[in-house]
Amino acid sequence: MVTYIDAATAPLKNTGQVRLYSPEDFKAMHKAGQVTAECLDGLADLVKPGVTTQELDDFVYRFGRDKGVLPATLYYRGYTKASCTSINHVVCHGIPNDKPLREGDIVNIDVTFVVDGWYGDSSRMYPVGELKRSAERLIEVTYESLLLGIEAARPGNTTGDIGYAIQTFVEKERCSVVRDFCGHGVGRLFHDTPNILHYGRKGEGIELKPGMIFTIEPMVNLGKPQVKVLSDGWTAVTRDRSLSAQFEHAVGITDTGCEIFTLSPKGLHRPGFDKAS
Repeated sequence: MVTYIDAATAPLKNTGQVRLYSPEDFKAMHKAGQVTAECLDGLADLVKPGVTTQELDDFVYRFGRDKGVLPATLYYRGYTKASCTSINHVVCHGIPNDKPLREGDIVNIDVTFVVDGWYGDSSRMYPVGELKRSAERLIEVTYESLLLGIEAARPGNTTGDIGYAIQTFVEKERCSVVRDFCGHGVGRLFHDTPNILHYGRKGEGIELKPGMIFTIEPMVNLGKPQVKVLSDGWTAVTRDRSLSAQFEHAVGITDTGCEIFTLSPKGLHRPGFDKAS
């Protein structure tokens, strides 16, 4: 049985309870989310053939340094990079390296900055040059599934409603939802209760209440949903080597719906598809 707790009185560790944050906390999360979103905007012009993911990671590190904030992934459980860069059939947690990106690649860049103790967690897909239609379609389906999940994130609904909205749309489009990874509570902790599955049934899971903060981050495959983690202990790939895509926002449940903390300041929610405003 899940219990809810006032975030102001909760210990700074994952206790299995769902934290309910205050309006002031939402303002702090918006600040953290906007730093991350601004960094993701800045990456849009850098992703191109010949650029290495290490160069992109260097940009993320310098961006945080110049803002006076730290990337949450740096030295997290032994991870040594400022971001995760997942290319083509890599589902998530791809490690930046010196291999150049190639024309037609797709890459997810996942960034989290810690701003005044709050974690702004978000990721976007970036096209590398011209894409095949199948890759474009996968990105479109994944982004739309994120929006549908966010639409279901409102008080009185459940975590299962979020998963149901995502799964039914993705499978209708003849793609599959990854089951091995999920969204998560976020705020004062990088990963917290509850888990947000991207598949499920209406009305199942835990009730969404005002003050909850978590990520929604569907991972969608063109092929089958099964994945495996490589020997580095981080990189997750599709077992059938089909393309995979992911988008992620950090959101907070309000009295009437939800607030998205990580919206793009420039309107680059889908870099390469959206034009900067």
